Amino acid sequence: MGFATVKALALLQLTVVLVSSFSVLGEEIQAVPPIPPHHYPVEAPSLPPSPHHHHHHHHHHPPSVSPALPPNHVPVPVLAPVPAPSPHHHHHHHHGHPPTPAPAHAPTHKPVQSPSHPPSHYAPTHPPAHPPSTSPAHPPSHPPAVPPRRLVAVQGVVYCKATCKYAGQRTLWGAKPLLGGTVRLYCRNTKYSLVLTAKTDKNGYFFITANDKITSYGAHKCKVSLASSPLATCQKAADLHDGFKGAFLRAEKPIFYQKRPYLLYTVGPFLFEPKC
Repeated sequence: MGFATVKALALLQLTVVLVSSFSVLGEEIQAVPPIPPHHYPVEAPSLPPSPHHHHHHHHHHPPSVSPALPPNHVPVPVLAPVPAPSPHHHHHHHHGHPPTPAPAHAPTHKPVQSPSHPPSHYAPTHPPAHPPSTSPAHPPSHPPAVPPRRLVAVQGVVYCKATCKYAGQRTLWGAKPLLGGTVRLYCRNTKYSLVLTAKTDKNGYFFITANDKITSYGAHKCKVSLASSPLATCQKAADLHDGFKGAFLRAEKPIFYQKRPYLLYTVGPFLFEPKC
């Protein structure tokens, strides 16, 4: 009977040791759960059974559970961030929706409409169509218009430099209009040749009209030069304005003389000077 008592006490102690080891193991398992926030899919389901299992041990062993309560409440703030991913995840969805409508509408409508119309309808069609048709059409119509053929009339003035003070100088200083001076008009045409003379009036002015054989179409082959002077003090023909070798005609304006159309030309002024 005494041996049985000792054996029972040994079994009781062994049972107490086993129960203590299980309670310590339960406390270690309870201390592990703060890790789950880092691994949401794997560790999250293990949290509810652990507190429930620990709660069951709390009823069987009041003395051992009281030191375990502080760790049980301490991890609670750690578990509190578990709801935090929900607003973070919702905030992620909230940002997901606004960006999608903005790029969808902006790039589809605006880039397609702006470049399509200007190059197709306005730029290439109209400019090439009109310039080639209008520019070559008008120039050929104007050149055939030729000025009417007119008779030739020539005018000019002759001066006399009576003193040797300004003789030899190509200037009219000291000169006066010459009365009765003679000028010569000659035209060297392939078909017709013409030589005419005329005298100056008191103002030194002369006016010559060619015959009907010389018209404005052949006037570029005509010249006027000095012929003679009635004064002994100015007998030398000066080459002022080509009066000595002959001056070409300069067209002035169309006129009517004796009811006939003429083209008026001008030469000179010419000059006679003394032989000093």
